[in-house]
Amino acid sequence: MINNRSLLIVGGLAAVAWLASNSLYIVDETERAVKLRFGEVVEENIQPGLHVKIPITQTVRTFDTRVLTLDTDASRYLTLEQKAVIVDSYVKWQVVNPTRYYEATAGDEMMAVRLIQPRVDESLRNEFGRLNLQQIISERRDDLMTTPTQELDSLMRDELGVAIRDIRVKRIDLPEDVSSAVYSRMRSERERQAREWRAQGQEEAERIRANADRRRQVLLAQAQSRSETLRGEGDAEAAAIYSDAYQQDEEFYSFWRSLDAYRQSFSGGGNMMVLDPSSDFFRYLKSPSPQGGE
Repeated sequence: MINNRSLLIVGGLAAVAWLASNSLYIVDETERAVKLRFGEVVEENIQPGLHVKIPITQTVRTFDTRVLTLDTDASRYLTLEQKAVIVDSYVKWQVVNPTRYYEATAGDEMMAVRLIQPRVDESLRNEFGRLNLQQIISERRDDLMTTPTQELDSLMRDELGVAIRDIRVKRIDLPEDVSSAVYSRMRSERERQAREWRAQGQEEAERIRANADRRRQVLLAQAQSRSETLRGEGDAEAAAIYSDAYQQDEEFYSFWRSLDAYRQSFSGGGNMMVLDPSSDFFRYLKSPSPQGGE
């Protein structure tokens, strides 16, 4: 009797444990869930926490709602001028509508990837097809991907219940058959710009040099004019001084000028002069007296 009672208790506890394990479930903070009854969704977007379900008839599917990365294969796209480029990109996506995601992919992440990838490829093909090669090279890649990200996000929310958070280009290469031509054209363009800048610099240098030469000529002319003015003023002042001195004592001035003439004439040592002895040049040699005679 005791053994039967123990068995009943153990069986009851086992039944309770089974019922609890099949009735209670936990949704993690990084997940969202949907509740199904024979494959039909009866409760959508179940939030994190402890929840209850009916055993056997109801099942729960959980989905990772963290931002996931889809690393796409490098693809070949044509630009507006029909130039080929090789683009390597990746996509950041996230489940935002668990019910729609379940209905579209049955909760299979690989199925979602297979559905997203061709859409990304088509969106990038359209975006690169409306731009020329110069725009693709010169524009910022973040700005380049803004339009495809917005368009694809709206489409994927409706079709798959996922949000496209970002599309990023890792690398843009040119096929080998066009790389050399493009690089040559870029080199020619840079050389042309360099020649223009050199010509502009040379023109500016010539302008500065001509301006400096003009200013130099002006300054020299002004200095020459000033020097001539000062020299004229000095000569006039010297002449006035000589005239004043001459007027004070004409005979002494004449005597001083004669001595200066003698000093300059006889300083050579071997010079010979042929002069009339009665010449006025020898006046003060004959007699230092102003009134002296021979």
